[in-house]
Amino acid sequence: MGARTKSRKRALDILFESEQRGMNAVTLLEERVAVPVTQAPVNDYTQTLVRGVVEHWTVINEAIETYSRDWPMERMPAVDRALLRVAVWELVFGPDDVPESAAIAEAVGLARELSTDESPRFVNGLLGRIAEVKTTLV
Repeated sequence: MGARTKSRKRALDILFESEQRGMNAVTLLEERVAVPVTQAPVNDYTQTLVRGVVEHWTVINEAIETYSRDWPMERMPAVDRALLRVAVWELVFGPDDVPESAAIAEAVGLARELSTDESPRFVNGLLGRIAEVKTTLV
């Protein structure tokens, strides 16, 4: 598993846990940086992802809601919400060296690994549409 793949999964874990605990993801991130719960410290790209998602929370959630075709966010599995937020941030606001196809493929892979049987196809379609319109979201 590559470094960015691990970073995405760790960011997803933090976003998922923060939602489940009803706390701000940056607050949880700062706790994990100060007192790691795993052997590996929270790396820079994980921090960038979590902070970026929180900074652009409203735009990201609006994009997901708008392009999910009558599938409200509260009906999505919580893991899908977290991975979609990470992927949308990468597609719309992320570094230029992350190809759209890589961000989408990573999100689909995480959905395949961590979510429902229907999630990979849903995630792929939604992120493909957001990639098409991303310039209108910034």
